[in-house]
Amino acid sequence: MPQISIVVPVYNAENYIRQTVDMVRKQTFTDWELILVEDCSKDNSAEVLCSLESELQDARIRVIYKEKNEGAAKARNTGIDAANGQYLAFLDADDIWMEDKLEKELAFMQEKQAAFVFTAYEFGDENAVGTGKIVKVPDTLTYNKALSRTIIFTSTTMFDLSILGKDMVKMPAVPSEDTATWWRILREGYTAYGYPEVTTIYRRPPQSLSSNKGTAIYRIWYLYREVEKLPVITSMFYFVGWAFRATLRRL
Repeated sequence: MPQISIVVPVYNAENYIRQTVDMVRKQTFTDWELILVEDCSKDNSAEVLCSLESELQDARIRVIYKEKNEGAAKARNTGIDAANGQYLAFLDADDIWMEDKLEKELAFMQEKQAAFVFTAYEFGDENAVGTGKIVKVPDTLTYNKALSRTIIFTSTTMFDLSILGKDMVKMPAVPSEDTATWWRILREGYTAYGYPEVTTIYRRPPQSLSSNKGTAIYRIWYLYREVEKLPVITSMFYFVGWAFRATLRRL
């Protein structure tokens, strides 16, 4: 049984997916399974994946072709359902892992006897070249602390499914489904442990900064009010902390 299941939602990722698969195959930790969930891309992602399956003949790699597009959250949930490993790691198709990411993070998780860990990461440009902007992480993160900082980046996370179970890490169909998932886990009393080394580069293609800010504000407020059901005053309190930290992280 593979020890780490890696779930990758694939949508319009033909320019990245070969690099993603190659990157996982180069990991220093080799006891993994890679589950790629093709979410009815409009580009040639499905064809590229089909070709890779034929070329590589690697039993650790599985591709699930969905019958209709349902978005990243449900694609990840499909991958979770298919996972065989004790541990689960999420990876987005356009992000970059260091070659020892799995090895170091798993060792850290076992050292801490943790159910949920995440790591520091670096912002990259459209070519995934590091920009030098590094997001440092706290040693630990609890529910109340997490409400004022969206610091956990999806491609850095790892979970022990023998502790949490699959249902706990499945993502809801809401804006910022990843953050909603982290908060749900932490709300149940678990603590997330932060690994201080950079293991991941977050590829950020050039987009409208004002548009990104507006979307982020809407999403965080939606999570406070509609998902967490926090009162307005409490939501405002956490929002101020979130806005301050989000600004610092991008400086």
